[in-house]
Amino acid sequence: MSSAPRVVAVSGSLRDESTTRTALQYALRAAAEAGAETELLDLRKYDLPVYDPDVDGQGDGEEAMRIVREADAVALGTPVYHSSYSGALKNFHDYCGFDEFEDTTVGLLASAGGGSYGSTLDHLRITVRGVHGWVLPHQVGIRGASGEFEADPDAIDGRRFVDPDLQERVEKLGRMLAEYAFIEPDVTTSRAAADD
Repeated sequence: MSSAPRVVAVSGSLRDESTTRTALQYALRAAAEAGAETELLDLRKYDLPVYDPDVDGQGDGEEAMRIVREADAVALGTPVYHSSYSGALKNFHDYCGFDEFEDTTVGLLASAGGGSYGSTLDHLRITVRGVHGWVLPHQVGIRGASGEFEADPDAIDGRRFVDPDLQERVEKLGRMLAEYAFIEPDVTTSRAAADD
C-alpha cells in the first residue's frame, strides 16, 4: 500500500459540457490537495459496449475496470436521468463487481437539471453496497446544475461554482475520499464489545 491514496472519479455523463464532470474535477482537486493521487475516468473516452457476461474482453472494459480495481477510493458521478443514474454509468457498473468495489471507499455525486436527485443517490448507494463498497455518508446532489456554474477562464473547465457553499460540499467529498481511502471499518456493536 502506498502512502498516498489513489482516488478515481468516474464520470457517467457523455455530454461535452457536463456539469457532472466539472464537479468531479473539483472533488479530485480537493483530494489531490489532501495528498491523494487522482484520476478522472471519463466514460466518453472508453469503448464500452453494452455489458454481456458471455463475452470476454469487450472493448475497453478491462482497462476501465483495472483503473477502478486499483483505486483506494472511487467517486461515482452522474447526471440525473428519469430519477436515477445514467445508462452510461449503469453499463459501466455492470462491468464492475466485487473485485472492483469490495471494501473500497465510494463517494457519490449527482447533478440534476431540475431539483430532484435523492432517488439517484439512493440507487447508487444500493448498487455500490450490493458489491460491498463502503459508501461515504457525505454525498453531493446539485439542483439546477447548469445554473450552478458561471464562466471563469481560470477555473476548472473554464467554469466556477456560483455558490461557495456548494463548492465546499463538492470539495469536502474529495477530501473525505482521500481521508477515508484506507479505512477498515470494524463492524461491531457496543454489545459485542462489552461481551469481549
